[in-house]
Amino acid sequence: MTDARRLIEELARQEKELYRRTFLAPCVRGGQVRTRLAGLIHTFTANPANREGWGIFHPRDAVTADWITVAEPEQIAAYLGLLPAMRWYLALRLRGRTWLAYPFNEGDARQRLGRCQPMPVHLVERGQALEGVIARWDGTAFWFDALDRRADPQLADQARESLRAFRSPETLRLPGLTPELRVAYTLALKGTAGYRARRTAHDDRERLRRALDMAGGRLRDYREHDDYWLVEWLSAKGERHTSAIAKRDLTVISAGICLDGEDRRFDLQSLVGVMEQRPDWM
Repeated sequence: MTDARRLIEELARQEKELYRRTFLAPCVRGGQVRTRLAGLIHTFTANPANREGWGIFHPRDAVTADWITVAEPEQIAAYLGLLPAMRWYLALRLRGRTWLAYPFNEGDARQRLGRCQPMPVHLVERGQALEGVIARWDGTAFWFDALDRRADPQLADQARESLRAFRSPETLRLPGLTPELRVAYTLALKGTAGYRARRTAHDDRERLRRALDMAGGRLRDYREHDDYWLVEWLSAKGERHTSAIAKRDLTVISAGICLDGEDRRFDLQSLVGVMEQRPDWM
């Protein structure tokens, strides 16, 4: 029997063995599961696709593995115990039980991974933003193992209080604050809905303010509507005006005075000049 034929027969035997066995694997929604047999990695699409967690799977065919049951805690612990551990700060929930996390120690991350960057940590249990966790690396992804008992819980609580108050990362002053936790805080802050709303409002105000300042006007206030702002502003002479301004390009929808239907010929910046030059009786 030739070596090639022996190899083909051995692969066929391994394939039959694979379909007879079940295997433990972590799974995220819509993801894939993997198992190793005789040194070869076999990858399957999990069925059903909406399950998330640690499961026992059985290969249905060459591409699909069925979720049979939930894995026992001791099985999960044994699986994770074979993988190298790293310390992380949770920053932002991405979806389901997957969080974006930042290394607890940047130097350690560069040495072990060759880079230092935020990474997803999957199947996080009872996680909170800025909490320290232990995650295990399987060569492809990080999987949550446990909360980091060496991390300072009081520091994490204080950081979360600052997060709820939307404090700037640059002004954050906490005893024991590390550069790594500051980065995790920045990621967490930028991902919060409240911060994004505040950031958008700040950017909108700055956009209106700059347009008016360049023409000699001054922004007093504005109110948001679906596709336009109702802007209250002052001319260089101190005259008060209220104008409807399109969000997309700052085109004038309604100047607040009669412009003979020519309102949309102007934008907010040019409107200031129009108002300054109009006759006093208008």
